[in-house]
Amino acid sequence: MRNKKKILLASIMSVLIGVFLISAIFISPGKASDQIKVYVDGKQVRFSVPPELVGGRTFVPFMEIFEAMGAEVKWDNKEQLVTASRGTDLLTLQIGQKTASINGQKVTLDAVPRIVQGRTLVPLRFIGEALGADVNWNKKNLSVYINMENLAQGNLPVVGTKEKLKELLSQGQVSGGRLSGHGIFRTGADMAQAEESMKTAASPETVNNSDFSSTNIQVQGVDEGDLVKTDGKYIYQVNNQRVVIARAFPVQDMKIINVIDLTKGPFHPTEMYLDEKFLVVIGISESYYPMPRASAEKLMAPDMMPPIHGYRPMVKAMVYDISNKENIELVREVELDGHYVSSRKIGSALYLVANKHINYYVLEQGKDLEKPMYRDTAGSSEFVEIDYEAIRYFPGSIEPNYLLVAGVDLSQPSKQAEVSTFLGSGQNIYASLQNLYVAVTQYDFNEKAYIDNRSTLVYSFNLDKGSISYNGKGRVPGSLLNQFSMDEHNGYFRVATTTGDIWRTDEHTSKNNIYILDKALNIVGKVEDIAPGETIYSVRFMGDRGYMVTFKTVDPLFVIDLKNPERPAVLGALKIPGYSDYLHPYDENHLIGFGKDAVEVDNMAYYLGMKMAIFDVSDVNNPKEKFVEMIGDRGTESELLRNHKALLFSREKNLLAFPVTVMEVKHGRDYNYKGIPPYGEFVFQGAYIYHIDTETGFKLKGKISHLSNEDYLKAGNYWYDSNKNIERILYIGDTLYTLSKKTWQAHGLNKLEYRSSLEIPEASPIRDTVYPIGEPGQSDPGVKTEQ
Repeated sequence: MRNKKKILLASIMSVLIGVFLISAIFISPGKASDQIKVYVDGKQVRFSVPPELVGGRTFVPFMEIFEAMGAEVKWDNKEQLVTASRGTDLLTLQIGQKTASINGQKVTLDAVPRIVQGRTLVPLRFIGEALGADVNWNKKNLSVYINMENLAQGNLPVVGTKEKLKELLSQGQVSGGRLSGHGIFRTGADMAQAEESMKTAASPETVNNSDFSSTNIQVQGVDEGDLVKTDGKYIYQVNNQRVVIARAFPVQDMKIINVIDLTKGPFHPTEMYLDEKFLVVIGISESYYPMPRASAEKLMAPDMMPPIHGYRPMVKAMVYDISNKENIELVREVELDGHYVSSRKIGSALYLVANKHINYYVLEQGKDLEKPMYRDTAGSSEFVEIDYEAIRYFPGSIEPNYLLVAGVDLSQPSKQAEVSTFLGSGQNIYASLQNLYVAVTQYDFNEKAYIDNRSTLVYSFNLDKGSISYNGKGRVPGSLLNQFSMDEHNGYFRVATTTGDIWRTDEHTSKNNIYILDKALNIVGKVEDIAPGETIYSVRFMGDRGYMVTFKTVDPLFVIDLKNPERPAVLGALKIPGYSDYLHPYDENHLIGFGKDAVEVDNMAYYLGMKMAIFDVSDVNNPKEKFVEMIGDRGTESELLRNHKALLFSREKNLLAFPVTVMEVKHGRDYNYKGIPPYGEFVFQGAYIYHIDTETGFKLKGKISHLSNEDYLKAGNYWYDSNKNIERILYIGDTLYTLSKKTWQAHGLNKLEYRSSLEIPEASPIRDTVYPIGEPGQSDPGVKTEQ
């Protein structure tokens, strides 16, 4: 039984990261403390010293309670210090002190540990919930039930009350947890799983053509929202607070069929999803909602009460039935309180993630705090407040935010969204086909030594057709770069982090690491201290290998063997000028890197133009930069360098294309006296289209721009975010489409000959929700095409 407990406890090892103030266990006056019974997973714990009631708090011997939970305990009599360790986690308690340390973080206790009859006694609820256990008090039989198995199986404790929330947040302030940045990322599912998901997903309509490009995503079967989608006949584009729908195939019939105009409401669309029946438009809105009466009474006099409304930022998904393209119908709206993190669509299941900040100081002043809320018109058009009883928290990881995750099964229009709410927020969020991982940076800065000991907490959830359930929690040293820093493969979770500071030159300088975690999120393998003094610029996990690019003055590409999860190892490295912001797989032995060239001046790196490279990693011990392509000079930019969805790539068609703004140094402009390269002047905005293969490398087929000759003459040295800037490139059949907000243009895929164009009318300030538009003109608007 004890071994079984240890196995279960091991699954929540990383819960011992932060400890916060927890409500006390009260018993009726007059009851003797030795009547209190304590159970761990149903088995009563026998204590050498009876549990003691002090100030309404139950104290128990430290040694016995931790041993019952599978931890190793040490006592330093000289220092009066108790240390408990379990795996990589470490808890220290000082007798007579009201603070404790967990993995280097200080927290405040609600009661001071004390010694009774030679035994160290600690507050029971503190110990239980410090380990991530579910602690319950039964007043009737004077028993405390500590359930470790329950948490291991995925049940987080609930906030329950406003008072409990205030206590938790007050401890969160002490622990120093601070988070910033948001994102949702999915990658790394096995091919078999991806194919199975593809079978169950609603496939896009392919009326006349089945050969068309899709959004550049990380894993098959897991769709990512984007500005542009196509089903092989129609193209859908988020365009200046509208969605433009046009028939694009066959190209000679290209015309606008419909426009969803969203300009009259406080809704700003950012991306969308598409399947054979539904178009889901996601964006940000400011919803007009009735304020809670308790909150309103503090703001207004009683005679001013009705009506009382307010505005708050919301994440909104608008679901349209597109069965009839000329009569598109809005069938559902789903809104989540807070700011948009991101979203994903797996089969018919749509997942929305939002982060709502909690104004802790309002609560501290005794004022009522707004509860998070959501709305799903599948059930009601009214907003629903989420009660404290429905909000769960991660023991040891408290910070003033709500993380809201909504699951919507589009295949069941009458089934309401399932909304899960947690006290916490998502910094980086990753999902495979079955699991969602929420990665949260936890800061632990030693101000005296100026040492940054940040770590990343990872929470795991199971995804199932719109439902979400908690699995467990893990921890790794360092912080993540972006979505490509995480991956799931063969039941293991892999993560790349950077520790330390790049500006330091001592043992606390920046270092880069790979950690491999099992299903219980325990670290089972690691390779650390890669490229000291540098930081991660890009990562790509591909099956049994991982690829990492670090940078400070040069660009080392590391090849990492991940075949044995318990013994990952660096196989080889290649050092070259510049860096790669994004790595894209070409095949199992070749990678394409997209980044910037760079030059070193006085130990400082200055970036130059855009750089593309094909890396040959067939010899894992000696990776090679096989081909290189440079674009422009200093100042050249592409959305691809910060958003992988801007890339169009097809190995079968030997096709590579992306939008780019090119800057070039004119004759007579040279490096300054220090050798620092100058910025270029604007010469081009549009799409670069390449033929690519591993035998000949990059071959520029042509450039397509939506700017006229007059635009280029007026441009001067710089350019701006124009409606004529090409944002996305896609293909349908043998036609290549370039899309800006002003114009869609069609060219032959092989020779890039001009075929047709479509002018997009400017947005009208007031329109119906959905309105049809007649056929626009098909003339060439004076587009500049270079081959």
